[in-house]
Amino acid sequence: MSAKKLFNNTGLRWLWLAIVMLIIDQVTKQSVVALMDYRESIAVMPYFNLTYVHNPGAAFSFLADQGGWQRWFFTAIAGVVSILLVIWMAKTPKQDKLIAISFALILSGAVGNLIDRMMFGYVIDFLDFYVGNKHWPAFNIADSAIFVGAGLMILDAFRDSKNGEKQSNKKIESETQDSGVK
Repeated sequence: MSAKKLFNNTGLRWLWLAIVMLIIDQVTKQSVVALMDYRESIAVMPYFNLTYVHNPGAAFSFLADQGGWQRWFFTAIAGVVSILLVIWMAKTPKQDKLIAISFALILSGAVGNLIDRMMFGYVIDFLDFYVGNKHWPAFNIADSAIFVGAGLMILDAFRDSKNGEKQSNKKIESETQDSGVK
């Protein structure tokens, strides 16, 4: 299959979304670095601050306090996942838009955080939501893309299971009618 057909007839047609989200992620992170001091917090509205922090671990700073090996561990995981997502996108028919979009969003987030880990040894986070004195762990656009992509993937799985149920019910109804059972 030619490259043009591969991009036009598969989930790869959504790579543009991954690239756009990756650019937004990297531009926002570098803007925070350029305009804020480390650990600086700017109140934007009640329940939301821009707070510049580094995360050497994974989600919610998981393994952040380890000796540095986690940088390469999470880099390797993000690299492998990114390759798998591109392969899955290439195998996804163009009609399966929702799952292809979810792959593109997750890919953009994985690559966005992968770039940070490789360049700095940590991920730049800055979105800080809170209630009272309780703050949700800070996150970034890449994390948001991964979250939304995972949500779309779950939605697609439920949608497919309902479609499968409908197909199965139609088949049973057809077989029942064919056999004369009512």
